[in-house]
Amino acid sequence: MAIADKLLVHRQRHLKWRWLDWLEFALMILCGVLCFGFSLSVTADIVTRTIGHPWLWLQEVTSTLFIYAIFVGTAAATRRNDHLYLTAISEALHGTSRLIVELIIRLVVLGVAFCLIWYGYQNYLRGFGSFRLPSGTPIASLYAIIPLSGVLIGLFTIEQLVNGLRNGFDHPEPPEEDGTPIVTDAQARAQL
Repeated sequence: MAIADKLLVHRQRHLKWRWLDWLEFALMILCGVLCFGFSLSVTADIVTRTIGHPWLWLQEVTSTLFIYAIFVGTAAATRRNDHLYLTAISEALHGTSRLIVELIIRLVVLGVAFCLIWYGYQNYLRGFGSFRLPSGTPIASLYAIIPLSGVLIGLFTIEQLVNGLRNGFDHPEPPEEDGTPIVTDAQARAQL
């Protein structure tokens, strides 16, 4: 099995466009790199402080990697329906009530994406007036990921809205790869 198959989530495939799979794959790789870099920089910061020769710039690197990982991870999780999504409520419903709840949830997420774009961009522009120490880089370098994350969240939410309205939100999931069959409530009651 290719690494792309392992990183992409295949559930709720009816809500996804295949041409955006590369973006989900890239975001997952980027999340891994950012989390690894964050862990490495924290470890290096601890080691350099312990030996009495701290590298102060490591705190800047650590905070940048942490913030970028949060917003990249949020965008990836939105595509995968792992975050900003109230599955327990919507999956308990069927028909028109599920459609309404799914639409409301995704419209709220779209509103959040718009706020990330709008206010994130405003913070980004204001960030050129403040500087990080000791490097002196504009704090806007931290804020650049916020509107970009909003664009990705908006894109993935629109993808799910269009495909959900076209294909329906309520689709049975394919069986797990481990070979255990999925038993529905009706089948479980029939067995009793």
